[in-house]
Order: sequence, then C-alpha cells, then structure tokens
Amino acid sequence: MLLPDLAYFDPGDGRRIAICHRLPADPARPTLVFLPGYASDMTGSKAVAVDAFAGATGCGCLRLDYSGTGASGGEFADGTLARWLEEVLAAIDRLVDGRVILIGSSMGGWIALLAALRLGNRVSALVGIAAAPDFTDWGFSPEDKIRLLQDGRLERPDPDSNTPFVTHRGFWQSGEALRILGGPIAIDCPVRLLHGEHDQVVPVGVPLKLLAQLRSADVQLTLVKGGGHRLSEPRELDALFRSLAPLVELP
Repeated sequence: MLLPDLAYFDPGDGRRIAICHRLPADPARPTLVFLPGYASDMTGSKAVAVDAFAGATGCGCLRLDYSGTGASGGEFADGTLARWLEEVLAAIDRLVDGRVILIGSSMGGWIALLAALRLGNRVSALVGIAAAPDFTDWGFSPEDKIRLLQDGRLERPDPDSNTPFVTHRGFWQSGEALRILGGPIAIDCPVRLLHGEHDQVVPVGVPLKLLAQLRSADVQLTLVKGGGHRLSEPRELDALFRSLAPLVELP
C-alpha cells in the first residue's frame, strides 16, 4: 500500500506544518486523523500502520507533525498543548471534507479529546491509544512543578527511550489550563480506549477515570495483557484495528 507524499500547509500565520494526506476512496468514507504523542511524529509505526489501514478500507487519512516536531517548522520549545490543538483543528477545517475519526496516541489522545469537544458532530468516533489527558497534572510531582516554574524546563529520563523527556514551562502551563478529567466530558460519539497492562508512563487509572467521565454511552476500554506504553507490536496493532474496523463502517 503506497503512502501519501509529504506536503505542508500553513494554519494562517506562516507556520510550516508537515502533513501526509490520503483522500478517501468515496466521499462517504471517513477520514482517520492520527495525532502523535509528545515529541513524536507522523512517521512512527502506529501512524504509518493507521494510514495503511485507511488505504485498505477506502478511508481517508490525515497525519501531521506538530510545529517544532518531525518535518514541521518551528522550535519544539515554543510548542504548547493549545498551539498544537490549534494546528490540528486548522488542518481538519482546511483539508478534510466530511466526518472524521480521531486517533490519538498518548498526548495525542488528550488532543483528540480536546478536538472532539470543539468539532462536535463532525467526529464520528474517537480512539485513544495509551491516552494521557491531564498528564501535566498527574505526571509531575510537586517538586517537578516548582522546578518547571523556576527554571523554565525540566529534563527527566524516559522509560521507553534513551532520549531524556524534556518539558518546557509554556507547554506545562498550557496543559494545566486545558485539563479535562475534573468533571464530565461532553463527548457523545463512540470512544475506544486501548491501554497496556504494564504501561509505565500512563497509569491504568487514567483510562478508567476517562471511561467514567466521558458522557458517551458507547465507551470501551481494552486492556492489552503484557502491553507497555507504545502499543506498537503486531499483536497490539491488531487489537487497535479490531477496535477501529467497526467504527469506520458507522453511518
């Protein structure tokens, strides 16, 4: 299955946002919008697999790199949750016709939830892969938060990578302003949450709380035995596509 070529779009202020955009085979088919995690990009194995799945099922697919990441322009230190959410909404508004299915990995799951709240009926379903809403809150100790405010950045080891996990004050403050787990979440479309049993980044309690807070009556949580945070092994991708296949057939 051939993947779309790299292209760029400007959300309106000169930013150069990298995208890969596959059009649906039929206008009635949805477009899958894949949203990467923090400091990740659209060339990861899950993103590419979702694009190939879209091609095989006649769906559209939109992948993008947030500003300051991957092939997009800008500095990573300038990235905030609000800025990246704005880029996602602009891309959907300008590039996609018809309904969308939002698929978010880790932080991308948080952005998917925020986007769904703003897009309303355009979103026919949402899939969270190790979704990490509100991680600027539960993911940092009080000491970490003080250091972020005082020093402007925080560097910590990443359990899934040899590259340190760097957080900048602007991103953290933006995330704190966009927390959603404190009350009911007014999303009514079907939601599927996929989470690893041994995820060391996002505790299993997070998707359980998300399941309880979502207003939708059609929310399912799949706990993958032995799975970690990345959920990119073949059997884990199979679990993702088993959840996704019925969603692309929704009217």
